[in-house]
Amino acid sequence: MSLSFKPIRPLLQTGTNKTGRWFSYAGLGIGVLLLLCSIQVYIDLQQLVGGTVARKNGADFISITKTITNETMGQTDKNLFHQADIDDLKTKPFIDGVAPLVANQFRVQLSAGAIIPFRTDLFIETLENDFIDTIPPTFNWQPGQTTIPIIFSSDFLEIYNVFAPGQGLPQVSEATASGIPIIITCYGNGIEQNYRGQVVAFSDRVNSVLVPKTFLDWANRTYGKNNDISAARLFIKTKDANNPALLNYLEQKGYKVNKDKTKFGRTKQVLQGIFTGMGIFGLLVVGLALMLFSFYLQLMIARSKDNLQLLLTLGYSPGWLSRNVLKQFIPVYIVVVIAALAATQLLQYLFYQFISFTHPEAEWLLHWSVLSAAVVLILLSLLTNYRMVKKLLYKML
Repeated sequence: MSLSFKPIRPLLQTGTNKTGRWFSYAGLGIGVLLLLCSIQVYIDLQQLVGGTVARKNGADFISITKTITNETMGQTDKNLFHQADIDDLKTKPFIDGVAPLVANQFRVQLSAGAIIPFRTDLFIETLENDFIDTIPPTFNWQPGQTTIPIIFSSDFLEIYNVFAPGQGLPQVSEATASGIPIIITCYGNGIEQNYRGQVVAFSDRVNSVLVPKTFLDWANRTYGKNNDISAARLFIKTKDANNPALLNYLEQKGYKVNKDKTKFGRTKQVLQGIFTGMGIFGLLVVGLALMLFSFYLQLMIARSKDNLQLLLTLGYSPGWLSRNVLKQFIPVYIVVVIAALAATQLLQYLFYQFISFTHPEAEWLLHWSVLSAAVVLILLSLLTNYRMVKKLLYKML
């Protein structure tokens, strides 16, 4: 047979001054609201900023170079990446892969023959296939072939189409450019050799003229003189190009990165710091509110000491009394946290309405971790106060 707490409730002297109790409720609500909003905004930042760079297989790819200063001008060895630099980058937990952009070590001329009367000295480079966004099956070369497949930068084609009319040259589309036979002339070590180049793809990621690695390795040995080939640029693979740890590391090393690729990184870092601080402040307010409420419970038990000692003498257990005392305040805890959740959901919906035009992938519902945090706060509040009341009652025995 279960005992009823209803006839016992009047024995608890709660006092007429309820100001402290309502202050604790208000503080708990404000603290929970700040904490839940901080968690949700932190998650929103991760989701919104995480998709700012062209991705492949769930990763970001960005190129880096060494910063050239007045002091290092002309000191080629200091401005290039060596194997030690690559090995150091590979050890960092926020970097999943590193690949050098190896350039030609000999003179290269590109022309389009009689179709487009255009000739220029230009560089060619090679990069591991895993770091290139578009790799057709024809992008390969073996010694003895006279045709070299080329992956051309989309930006380079756009630049050509901008200045072509002013030079009396025809503008070309990507489809047309793929069909134009390109003559690649290599000079070095007293050798001059013409190859036929064919554009097989266009890259939006790599601003370069890419050729297969097998060709450039062979050509650098054949036409070049420098056997110790270092790279002026590296491509790094990372899960998040806006990772503050990555950006801080690159800054410390003096490496230069395309700011357009990581333009949200510094903003993200500042905002995360702000909302992390707000979350810590909210947690502090929640702790102070719980402390204030525990003082209220201790005062109530102190005023009802004689009555509670009598109940304990009559055989009521401290555990049963503690549970029933706390039951009087469970609805208040739940209402406070649900009100804070509702306010957080309203703010999230307003935020979604504000950014949905530019970020349609955004979510208007609260993240599951916010709901989990609210449940944990309710359980934590009840558990701490239950243990405190039970401990005080045991001291009366």
